[in-house]
Amino acid sequence: MGYSRILAVALAFSGVGMALPSDASAQTKREVREQAEASMVLTGEIDIGTDGRVETFRLDKRGQVDETIVRFVEGAVQTWRFAPVLVDGHAVRARTPVSLRLGAKNRPDGSSLVTLLAANFEQYDETATDSVTRLKMSLPAYPEDVYNAGGRGDVLLLVQVGRDGNVLDVAAEQVNLRVIANEANMRRMRDKLARVSMGAARKWTFKVPSSGDSKDDASWTVRVPVRFSFGNEVERYGRWDAYIPGPRQPAPWRSDKAMSADANADLLPADGVFMADAPRKGPTLLTPLGG
Repeated sequence: MGYSRILAVALAFSGVGMALPSDASAQTKREVREQAEASMVLTGEIDIGTDGRVETFRLDKRGQVDETIVRFVEGAVQTWRFAPVLVDGHAVRARTPVSLRLGAKNRPDGSSLVTLLAANFEQYDETATDSVTRLKMSLPAYPEDVYNAGGRGDVLLLVQVGRDGNVLDVAAEQVNLRVIANEANMRRMRDKLARVSMGAARKWTFKVPSSGDSKDDASWTVRVPVRFSFGNEVERYGRWDAYIPGPRQPAPWRSDKAMSADANADLLPADGVFMADAPRKGPTLLTPLGG
């Protein structure tokens, strides 16, 4: 369709779900607006031909997504090429679910640059025996002071699971906030959301792999996304969600892992448990995301 990997669109971050405390100054607004990013997660289904080319792409809830974004995404996906899916050594047609994350950042002229940031072809399977799955996972309590300040955000946890299914260690890989405050207050919010999430995670229990290449490992690392949002907040499919991205940091027990290898970690859907170091499940994409 001829669409580039970057799409320039008009996007006002003030209208895409970011809270601004009443005591935030005009200077704070300007500074944070320059840092702000927005994301949109879309889902769909892809039919892959025997040569690895995309035969059909079906975007979920297409009518709820702006037509400019639809054309941008469809144009990119149609250029993708996968490694052929093999069954008994023979290439076959295959169908895969896909989750896509688009990102947008403001430009000085008031428009925004939209890019296709990540794609995930995995789904959480509670019945899987070749990966870690959840047994008991109680959600963390919302810190009262963060709630009262209008603090919302997402914590991406890394959890080290032992052979008995109990947690050996836990770390917050990243905390993205959907609220604007001065840097000191945002740092405190990130810290509190991370600490309560890690505290809850230390009590979680998991079912460990009984089959597959990693079943004899001494421990496993899983990623678990945790979302803090208000009870009356309803996410709308196909709409932008603005946030201030927090710094990413590796867990102490896997500090040798390259952060760039986990580029799509924040695309993981909530309520799932995902192996951090296992090979990706699903088809292998060979071409760039943007086409």
